[in-house]
Amino acid sequence: MKSFFSIVRYDYYQRTRSYAFLITLCASLALAYTFVPEPNASYSTIRISDYIGYYNSSWFGYVTAIMTSIFLSLIGFYLVNSGIKADNDTRVGQIVATTPIKNLSYLLGKATSNFAVLFTIVCCVFFMSAMLFFLYNDGYPFEVLQFVKPYLLVVLPPIFFISTLAVVFEVLLGRYSVIQNIAFFFLFTALALASPLEDTHFMTDVFGSKIVTQQMITKVNDISNTATTSGLNIGYVLGNSKETKRFLFEGVDFSAAFILSRILWMLVGVFLLVLIAPFFHRFDRKRLVKMKVVTEQAMAKKRKVNAVILSALPAVQKDYGILAFVKTEMVLLYRHGKRWLWPINLIGMVLLTLLPIVTAHQYVLPILWFLQVGRLSELNTKEITYGVHYFAFTSFKPIGRLLFSQLLSGILLLLFLSVPLLIRYVVASDFLAVATIAVGGIFIVLLASTLGILSKGKKLFEILFFMITYSNINGLAATDYFGGMPHGSFYVPALALICLFLVILGVSVRYLQLRR
Repeated sequence: MKSFFSIVRYDYYQRTRSYAFLITLCASLALAYTFVPEPNASYSTIRISDYIGYYNSSWFGYVTAIMTSIFLSLIGFYLVNSGIKADNDTRVGQIVATTPIKNLSYLLGKATSNFAVLFTIVCCVFFMSAMLFFLYNDGYPFEVLQFVKPYLLVVLPPIFFISTLAVVFEVLLGRYSVIQNIAFFFLFTALALASPLEDTHFMTDVFGSKIVTQQMITKVNDISNTATTSGLNIGYVLGNSKETKRFLFEGVDFSAAFILSRILWMLVGVFLLVLIAPFFHRFDRKRLVKMKVVTEQAMAKKRKVNAVILSALPAVQKDYGILAFVKTEMVLLYRHGKRWLWPINLIGMVLLTLLPIVTAHQYVLPILWFLQVGRLSELNTKEITYGVHYFAFTSFKPIGRLLFSQLLSGILLLLFLSVPLLIRYVVASDFLAVATIAVGGIFIVLLASTLGILSKGKKLFEILFFMITYSNINGLAATDYFGGMPHGSFYVPALALICLFLVILGVSVRYLQLRR
């Protein structure tokens, strides 16, 4: 038991002192500030047809709890799904493997630590919501129970389930972080869109939000004298703020069956840990090494040292250019990852040639570029990952030569993959499309570089790049960075300004890191 609590405590300290936690905490607080719009805001977060609730304690507590349950479940997984990897990278795992602690105890400790990290963010969001109540409320009294009850029953169970699910994914897919991220995103989407069975009191709803929204809908139906009300929106809905009608929401009386279901969801997470505990590798890194038979003659030959004539050595030539760096970085990009990805890349380039140009631009190009996420995410982080950053940062002009060569090699890689599409646009004399693709490639490389420098890791870019690509495939024009959708004349200059900002930010942060 002492080992269990030691794992939880020290892992929690390590997580909460990282840059990723601080970034997520700040982002969560900024997001929580928008969960309940100010009275004159032009958007709403939870809306039933044309109705939103009066700003009383119940509305504040339940709305912020629903938004926290959904958004933190998504963001929180990506924050905590690297606990085992961190132990492996820091070699703490090898020490853990020599202790008598059981696999299940270790995994449960990691899940508990994950939950403690997310619970810390939940507490910050809770207090932020309470502060906003005193700023926005419509003269209603502050009722602590109307805040505590939804956070206790709606937020905490899915947060604990996600904490255990992160450990499960890491044990089963530990070597494939990108696949972990994609698989969880689709699982999260399926769980969020799944229709719960009402006759089981919403027991199948892991996020616990549908029982609350159903009672909101029932309340609106009673007010509007209609049998059904369409138009439930959870998220950020713009417009129609002046046409909004108000209704009084006084909270939810949770049934015993629903409360039991929340406990069961937490037990499901523990049960998954029990199932995968026998498959945990326990940091076993043994490799079979084939011993070579060395003869005495070979050993004698090996001991023989030829005389080195210094005058016969070629003269040292100084080269302060970056071509050698670019060549080395291109070789590293080519060798990174699995070799079977390159045939897929070639298939993507063929599709850019054969498919209709609009389809190739809107769908094939972003997918083809996303396949390079593993290469781009380590563009500026591999030195820290492999512990050679002290050597690399002391080289001659590490920004002007090393950093610039890394950026240039990443841009050349993306442009090379898009060559078939660029040629088709050149033949069609559509040079604006050529410019948007080129600027888009520069943007995504700069984004990978800047996020890597800021977070000193690759996870933040991998998550963001996947979400951007998913939005692009679904036709969201706001995330189109490669010109696959119609835009105004200011699109390319605006994207170029963003690239300039990323360059300044990345170079400035790297300069401060070098000064330290």
